[in-house]
Amino acid sequence: MLDKKKIKEKLEKERDVLLEQMKDMGKLNEETGEWDATPEELEFPESDENDKADRFENFEARSSVIRTLVPRLNSILKSLKGINRESFGRCEVCKKDIEMARLEANPAAQTCKKHLES
Repeated sequence: MLDKKKIKEKLEKERDVLLEQMKDMGKLNEETGEWDATPEELEFPESDENDKADRFENFEARSSVIRTLVPRLNSILKSLKGINRESFGRCEVCKKDIEMARLEANPAAQTCKKHLES
């Protein structure tokens, strides 16, 4: 049987971890609702072109991580929003129950194993 309380706790915990990671690398744009990477704080002024290049590479890495985390966060938020629906835990493609092992591994799963790539 699907333990929605346990799944909800897992989702909330992962959401909180993701939000902390994202806050360390960027900020939420209130106007667009999208996350923007922010440059790392400088301890001292950039002294040469190498420092600027390093800072740019760091910013690009932060941007990449944000782009990776946003879809996962959105998936978790979608699952949390729909957790009390009768359809929660059912595959969005075939409407059959998602395997318990899959939900335990990924509580935000929207499809069964058969439709994983859908």
